Amino acid sequence: MILAAGRGERMRPLTDHTPKPLLLVAGQPLIVWHLRRLAAAGIHNVVINHAWLGEQIEATLGDGHSWGVSIQYSPEQTALETAGGIANALPLLGADPFLVLNGDVWCDWPLERALDRFGKTPSPTDPLAHLVLVPNPSHHPEGDFSIGPQGRLSPHHRPLLTYAGLGVFYPELFAGIARHEPSALAPLLKHAMAQGRVTGERHAGQWMDVGTVERLSALEQLLR
Repeated sequence: MILAAGRGERMRPLTDHTPKPLLLVAGQPLIVWHLRRLAAAGIHNVVINHAWLGEQIEATLGDGHSWGVSIQYSPEQTALETAGGIANALPLLGADPFLVLNGDVWCDWPLERALDRFGKTPSPTDPLAHLVLVPNPSHHPEGDFSIGPQGRLSPHHRPLLTYAGLGVFYPELFAGIARHEPSALAPLLKHAMAQGRVTGERHAGQWMDVGTVERLSALEQLLR
């Protein structure tokens, strides 16, 4: 699943008439970089949620055939936040674990590694999510989570790393969220962490949160 429902307030005026996932980076929309990498990794079934100017996303990407994927859409009248958007899309995602990508990040973590976790049903003690973490960027120096024994994550210990907006999730994590209801991801993850049911790994490669015009320009330079 690619999360693409955000308004992109910090990117205005660029996002006043263009949804952030369709902003061009090195000659193609940001979200197309995701689609190409997913197809190359062997992940071909994709769900995309959208809200702000979502009709442009559907008109541009269509069924995904041009990039070697098959796209289904999960429209939202108003953005449901991360967990709410995922929960709303569960009927399209199915009963197995699935990869989730923030539509406004760039990361060279090898997406094929997610395949190792697909098709598995968790036991009552197995992790419900596996997150990719990165060194804290200058715009988020406080970080989010730490990696402990057996790769279990915690929001309390040090040092903290930043959630990269990329992870594998089990549908069971979202079982308590009603469809069409806004819900944030962080409280859900912290509750599961308290039960020891979230793992993670540190990625030392390239990563960028494309949240401002300046970082969009920086990614343009990197990809060119």
